[in-house]
Amino acid sequence: MSQHKKSKATKKYNAQKAAEYVKPSEASVCQLYLITPPIIEDLDKFAADLEAALSAAPADLPIACLQIRLKDMNGTPAEDSAIIQAASAIVPICHKYGVNVLMNDRPDLMAECGADGAHIGQDDMDYYSSRELLGGDAIIGITCHNSRELAFQAAQAGADYVAFGAFFETPTKSPKFRAELEILQWWHQAVEVPCVAIGGITVDNAALIIEAGADFIAVSSGVWQHPKGPTHAVKALSKLCLDYA
Repeated sequence: MSQHKKSKATKKYNAQKAAEYVKPSEASVCQLYLITPPIIEDLDKFAADLEAALSAAPADLPIACLQIRLKDMNGTPAEDSAIIQAASAIVPICHKYGVNVLMNDRPDLMAECGADGAHIGQDDMDYYSSRELLGGDAIIGITCHNSRELAFQAAQAGADYVAFGAFFETPTKSPKFRAELEILQWWHQAVEVPCVAIGGITVDNAALIIEAGADFIAVSSGVWQHPKGPTHAVKALSKLCLDYA
């Protein structure tokens, strides 16, 4: 693990959390991590698309989780009431398929939304405060952009996963950082905590990310805006995950 070493307790904790969180299938197989569209104009339609997408995943490679992220291109979040309303439709569908739900940037809304954890950025509530608020069973992932140092800090703190990106241009946000495939290769070889690759991932470029060693590929527009529909996108991405296992 290079010169950076985690304590034995931290190693044990992360290994246990990773196993119970997202590795129902073979540990070496990358899994799909969905993110909602930044704006959901028709919640009923999205609920139908979501159910179709989740049901399209192979039985031996289920979708790992779904992150509720309702923000515009400038990063302005939706009102709390809109987030809670969306969650009321999204969470039951995800749980029906055994898919965990994470709240983007809002650990304080996890309980009210019935979610399973939170994904926090560098400018959000810190990991320790989030863990104290959410408890030991909640899933907490941390954005680490393209930084090895931030990723090590997150892993040492006890995060259930670290997220690197953006790897490609994305229509859902204006990323401040660009990550290279090398960081996935390095992390996969050096650290046991799972990593999520995020940012502009589609059916056309996902193979590069999977082959580099990502444990999860986070996809939003690459699924919801796929020209052949979310079901086709999930099937195609799942096949790539299996092909590169």
